[in-house]
Amino acid sequence: MSPRRHRRQPDAGGKSGSESGGYVRSTQQSVETSSDGEWVVRSLSGGTDAKVYRCPGCDQEIPARVPHVVAWRADSDGEDRRHWHRACWRARGRRTPNVQRGRSAPRY
Repeated sequence: MSPRRHRRQPDAGGKSGSESGGYVRSTQQSVETSSDGEWVVRSLSGGTDAKVYRCPGCDQEIPARVPHVVAWRADSDGEDRRHWHRACWRARGRRTPNVQRGRSAPRY
């Protein structure tokens, strides 16, 4: 007879990492007010999801499994949410918008 194995309990949301989109569920969600309005900001820790996002602050990719934030306007339903590097989100008021690179543009 083999020894019993400890099985991890699902998180508070009741889903495992793969069922919740690959991210460890985070309870760090807040509403931030700044000169550009109110934003809902959720901090995500890198999970098992292999999806790569593009940060609107620096127009660079956010590699898979890298901690970052997701933000959307507080007066919207969250369909317009964007994934940001944490440093880019904090610095967004000090930066000016740059020209966004197209998807088919060469990568340098």
